[in-house]
Amino acid sequence: MTTYVTSMYGALICMCVLAGLFFLRYWWLSRDRFFIWFAGAFVTFGVSWMLLIYEGNGSEHSSYIYAIRLLGFLQIVAAILLKNRRHA
Repeated sequence: MTTYVTSMYGALICMCVLAGLFFLRYWWLSRDRFFIWFAGAFVTFGVSWMLLIYEGNGSEHSSYIYAIRLLGFLQIVAAILLKNRRHA
């Protein structure tokens, strides 16, 4: 893996962690579960990028990378569904 690709993955990891901290801060202020779900989703995306770096000669087309990203997107869907459900 080239230095350029590794540095781009590092930047993606930093941005995902930063977005996770951003949503964690708003969860801390409002205690709304919506923000904690989004924080978890972005941390999950950061983990998927980090695994690509540590795998070395890995590919983004690996099934476990897709599974981790799917988990992140499912967290976002869960946050939206829980936020929009009707209260009895």
